[in-house]
Amino acid sequence: MKTQKAAYQSSLPSNTRNKLVLRRTRKRFKPKVFIDHTIETTAIVSLLITGFSGVGAMGCWGMEIATSSQHWQQQKNICLGGMLVSFSAFLSSALIGASFSIQRDKF
Repeated sequence: MKTQKAAYQSSLPSNTRNKLVLRRTRKRFKPKVFIDHTIETTAIVSLLITGFSGVGAMGCWGMEIATSSQHWQQQKNICLGGMLVSFSAFLSSALIGASFSIQRDKF
């Protein structure tokens, strides 16, 4: 470690060599940042799942009409249920995110 430090310092001009301060910073865990990122990720993923489930439900609906099959009706209902759950997850994450931002701003 000392040889690397000496080699690094010797490559600097003499006037900055004396002012060189080596500090090792440590990343700290910030719960507010973690919560914000988690809420944001949840909102984005739930919107994507809602969109894909909607496309799947429309496809199953078309197949249900074309074939008059109970199987496609069940698949359509599963997709619609997934849409409902993921959209409610989006709304709840948006509400939680808004309440945290209001709490931080101290309204």
